[in-house]
Amino acid sequence: EDDFQFILCEGCRQESSNLKLLTCLHTLCLGCLSKNNPIKQCPVCRMATPQTSSIPDMDNLLFTSLQARLKVYKEIVDGVDLFCDNCMKAGEFWCSECKEFLCTKCFEAHQRYLKSESHKAKRVMDIRAGSAKDFLEGTGRTGNLFCSNPNHKSQTVSIYCKKCCKALCCSCALLDSQHAPFCDVHSETQRRQEELSTMSRELKQKRSGFEASYATLQDEAARLEEAQREMRELIRQRVEQLVRLIRQEEEELLGLVEARQEQGRQELARELQRVEGVLRRMEASERLVEKMNLYATEQEVMDMQPFIKDSLEDLRRLQPAVAEDRMKPGDLGECRARLQAL
Repeated sequence: EDDFQFILCEGCRQESSNLKLLTCLHTLCLGCLSKNNPIKQCPVCRMATPQTSSIPDMDNLLFTSLQARLKVYKEIVDGVDLFCDNCMKAGEFWCSECKEFLCTKCFEAHQRYLKSESHKAKRVMDIRAGSAKDFLEGTGRTGNLFCSNPNHKSQTVSIYCKKCCKALCCSCALLDSQHAPFCDVHSETQRRQEELSTMSRELKQKRSGFEASYATLQDEAARLEEAQREMRELIRQRVEQLVRLIRQEEEELLGLVEARQEQGRQELARELQRVEGVLRRMEASERLVEKMNLYATEQEVMDMQPFIKDSLEDLRRLQPAVAEDRMKPGDLGECRARLQAL
């Protein structure tokens, strides 16, 4: 179970059939999105959501599919009564292509009539003996792509049109002369996977810059706290030597330090939040691309890759702030000058 915690909602950590993938590549259920909708940002990394009046409509097809396949695996492993979907006898086999349990007799008929379709049914006992990863690897690559044309719904897609960026069946490719040039849909799927992997590797290299920036911001926050503490102590030591008439000046100086310190803290907090959000988005992108490579079907890759690619492109455009370019928050120069005059 620890290996598949990633399919849970990243907000409430619960399993859900309505998981949405945001542009920051964090996955949330409808409940968490509705709860956070008034502030229009991701509750994990605080990135603003692009849609200001509605919940993002990109379903996380990969995680939803994994939940359904793991549910079947759990039924098999838990040893519940499994029945043949054809005759209701004891289910001894599972066909990942048909998504059905089969008894021995129906399995023999299944193998005889569907051997040309490359359906691979496995014994329930063999599935129980294996791991969840083994089960997912055996079912993850079996999904077929079907034509989007309503007249060809039963047609398996095998061609990809580079002009309209859409998968086609043979009938669409032959009848419509507007489609060209073509390539094999499996090649296009592999190209999209490789494109996501390349972008993920580039972001992994870039991540060190953001981590360094985050560490620098934390050091600055600590130095700011220390400077504020030292200044408060110095002010108290000096003011205590003065007469009662200048107590009012002491209070003004303390108030100025508090204001500068609060201003600096807020500025650093905002920058820390921004960099932390970017780091979380990068973690989400690495994890999602990795799981796509391991478990995504071709249909899921075709549906989700453009959305994920856009999000990764947005991440690639970000640059960590250089320490020299930022103004030092919480400047106490004015306070020091007034103290010196006093």
